[in-house]
Amino acid sequence: MHDPQVSFTPADRAVLESYKTLVEGLAGYLGDGYEIVLHSLENLEHSAVKVANGHHTGRREGAPITDLALSMLSRLTEKDSLGYVCYNAKNKFGAPLRSTTISIQGQGGKVIGLLCINFYLDTPLSHCLEALGVPLGPAPAPTSYPGLPPENFAGNTRELVAKAVEQAGQQVKSDPTIRPALRNREIVALLHAQGIFNMKDAVPLTAELLGISVNTVYLHLRHSKGQ
Repeated sequence: MHDPQVSFTPADRAVLESYKTLVEGLAGYLGDGYEIVLHSLENLEHSAVKVANGHHTGRREGAPITDLALSMLSRLTEKDSLGYVCYNAKNKFGAPLRSTTISIQGQGGKVIGLLCINFYLDTPLSHCLEALGVPLGPAPAPTSYPGLPPENFAGNTRELVAKAVEQAGQQVKSDPTIRPALRNREIVALLHAQGIFNMKDAVPLTAELLGISVNTVYLHLRHSKGQ
């Protein structure tokens, strides 16, 4: 019989620790209709090492693993397992859930933890809309970040850089305080602030699209970093 409790290495603990931020990020993104629990298999009596939106069940960090989680674990360790299981369930109060249990692998490919996500199907629609950032009143959603550039879902690096250069160019040209002679410098500064130059070949692509030399792009980059 498979023993679900495993011995951890320092690397295994580091992997589980990194998932705590994932739990917080998912909870912030999905909203309070989702209960998200990170289980460690190092100590089954206190396996819940991170809990988000535990108000649905009263579960807290330090709680033991559930029988259902153990059942899901046995499926996840079977041969040819996909590494996750999606299913419909009910909690102890009878509330309907749409759930998934995802295995977390540590050193050597062994399963060291489980990420369990439960969506409460009776969550009010208004809560779901608020989580999506849809304003239900005059005040904007508090978690929005104004001023972010639109996200580009490009198929390759050239397409991504080209779209970023186009958007930066439009922003610079719409600013009457920027002299035409300084527009390319400001475009490069905007691209630098957006992290575009972390992409491979972004510098020569930008030079080509702006009709300037690679050395000129590097000159503008040095100016931006100096600023």
